[in-house]
Amino acid sequence: MRPHVPGRDSEFNPAFSPAGAADGGATVAPHGKLLTWPVVAWGLWDWGSAAFNAVITTFVFSVYLTSSDFGDPTANQSALSVGLTIAGACIALLAPVTGQRSDRAGRSVFWLGAYTAVVVAVSAAMYFVLPEPGYLWLGVTLLGVGNVFFELASVNYNGLLARLATKDRVGAVSGLGWGMGYLGGIVLLLILYVGFINPEVGWFGVTDDNRLDIRVSMLVSAGWFGLCAIPVLVTQSGKRAWRRWAAIEEAEGDDARALAGLENEPTDPIQAPPRIMRHESLAASYRHLWRTLVGLYRTHPEVLWFLLAAAVFRDGLAGVFTYGGIIAQNTFGFSSGDVIVFAVAANVVAGVATIAAGRLDDLLGPRRVILGALVVLVGAGTAVFFLHSAGARIFWVLGLVLSGCVGPAQSAARSYLARLAPQGREGEIFGLYATTGRAVSFMAPAMYGASIWVGTRVVGGGAGYWGILGIVAVLGVGLLLMLRVKDPLGRITVVE
Repeated sequence: MRPHVPGRDSEFNPAFSPAGAADGGATVAPHGKLLTWPVVAWGLWDWGSAAFNAVITTFVFSVYLTSSDFGDPTANQSALSVGLTIAGACIALLAPVTGQRSDRAGRSVFWLGAYTAVVVAVSAAMYFVLPEPGYLWLGVTLLGVGNVFFELASVNYNGLLARLATKDRVGAVSGLGWGMGYLGGIVLLLILYVGFINPEVGWFGVTDDNRLDIRVSMLVSAGWFGLCAIPVLVTQSGKRAWRRWAAIEEAEGDDARALAGLENEPTDPIQAPPRIMRHESLAASYRHLWRTLVGLYRTHPEVLWFLLAAAVFRDGLAGVFTYGGIIAQNTFGFSSGDVIVFAVAANVVAGVATIAAGRLDDLLGPRRVILGALVVLVGAGTAVFFLHSAGARIFWVLGLVLSGCVGPAQSAARSYLARLAPQGREGEIFGLYATTGRAVSFMAPAMYGASIWVGTRVVGGGAGYWGILGIVAVLGVGLLLMLRVKDPLGRITVVE
């Protein structure tokens, strides 16, 4: 992370505001080459990560755990909610300091690899979760542990973004990774559906006896993620990675020679800076986090409001995908194969909608995109609740509407923060963005479970569809908080 440079980001700079751009005040650096190997290697982690967040958490393993193979589906959903709630609490305790500590020790890539390895191992271990009630809590525990380490890996992964491109291309690189994630999820889901889940006898003689098709899919998902994670670990390690990072630092000053260094591997003998290994206590790390929050409160409280609003509605967005497949199966009668087909369609719609909404973000501002997406999400989610007995066709329509709003809201939230993060402090601000998001990641699972609990006391059995009201409630709170946030006008200054 680059240090704060007094005089460079010590005051509002109109060149980064819409008005400044209109007046011609902004100086736009020339675009460097986008599809360099390090950028593609970084995006491959996103491509591979879909094995966990799409296949395992959303559409296959979580649906498997909440099926009748493990007992009463409603009770299974409640058990899953408890497991994910505990995982969310662990993330809230660990996320504020793990990324900060790895950055300050210069070991982000190491911890990215370590956390990813744990996720891969946990994913492979899901093969041993047999379709019997006695294995339910083993599956829930593995899924919870995997979620914790996946989120910790994501903190370090997102922190590498600044090493890949100059500031004028960070959005394009980030969008490329996001798009590769959606595409990777589609490709893997199709492979699993065609090769193992749909046919009576799949590849290598795999059948659905003892749910071997689902369990083998977990092994394939683990291998997929592990192989896709290797390129970023290789390209972001060693002296060559530090030389490219140094070239990016120079290119921020519009140095044409340095910009060329982004397109071709730099040959200057730039050495990696020495690592500063601080044996810092957790208490000291939390004190550092507190100082940053106090600095924001004193100088830019509106940023804290945005961070709070974004943390809440992003957890609701995650809940849409986490519980979408479960509701499709247990309420609208989707089979496991139907859930896979829906997942493919949902990822296509989400990817296309996110790309299209990027233009609206530029034309209307990120705040309007976020508010519009949240309003549609709340309305469609409420419709799912009231039309729960209307059949699968209704869920296809409403589910795809929900999917089409998740990506644009996430993308606009990231672009909102990119518009106001001070030069030299982007990593710190985005780290805080990640921290606040993880700190409330228990809300959607908790509200989902609580809503089902209420539903069972109102309508008795088969109250799984009440869970959507918990997700809608979280999205609604995020919408109300976002109403008091204004569009960013320029870069801010954080004074500790």
